[in-house]
Amino acid sequence: MEDTFTLLPLHLDPASKAVSIPSLNSPSMTSELALLNSTHRALLTLDTPNSVPPPPLPLNPKRSAAIQKMREQGNASLARKGGTASVANSQAHTQEAIKLYSYALEMALTRPSWEPASIVRDEVAILMSNRAQAHMGLQAWPEAAADAETSVELKPVPGNGKAWWRRGKCLVEMGRWEEAADWVAKGLEVGGEESAELKALGAEVQSHLTQRKERELR
Repeated sequence: MEDTFTLLPLHLDPASKAVSIPSLNSPSMTSELALLNSTHRALLTLDTPNSVPPPPLPLNPKRSAAIQKMREQGNASLARKGGTASVANSQAHTQEAIKLYSYALEMALTRPSWEPASIVRDEVAILMSNRAQAHMGLQAWPEAAADAETSVELKPVPGNGKAWWRRGKCLVEMGRWEEAADWVAKGLEVGGEESAELKALGAEVQSHLTQRKERELR
C-alpha cells in the first residue's frame, strides 16, 4: 500500500510571514495554523541575540557549581595562607587564591547572554570582593582597591560591607585619607552600618584627619 498525502496551497504573507491556506475549510487545520503563527510572533518578541530562543533551562547548574567550587578553593587557599609561618608559602597561597578567583570570574563573565544578569552580577560582586582581600594580603593596594570598588558598583546595597571596608582600607594604606573619609561615609550611608569594621575604619580616618589638622594649626 502506497503512502499518500494531500498537497495544500500554502500562502506566506510577505509582510507578517503568517502562513495560511485561503481555499481550505477545515477547523482543525485552521487551529493548527493559528497556533503556528502565534508561536512565530512570540519568538519574534524575544529579547535575545539574533532572536534566538533561550534553552529550556535558563541557568546552567554545572557552571554555577564550578564557579562556587573555585571560589571555595580560593577561600581555602587564603585560610592556609594564614596558617603558615613562611612568607614564601603565605604568598604562594595568596597568589593561588587570586588565580582561582580570576578563573571563577572568567566563567561568570562569559555566561551565555540569555542567563539572568542578576546571577552574573551577584557572582562577580562576591568574587571581586574576595579577590580584593587576596590582593590586600600581598599589599597590592591599587589592585585591591579596584576590585573592591567594582564589587561595590555591582552590589552597593546592604550586605556588601566588606567590599566597602576593603577599598577604604586600601585608600588608607595608600595615604589617600580624604578619599577614604568620603568613601567610608558613603558606605555607611548606603547601608554599611551593619559592618563594625567599616565603622571602626571611619573612626580611625576621622581621628587621623583631626590630628593632622591640629598639627597644621600649631
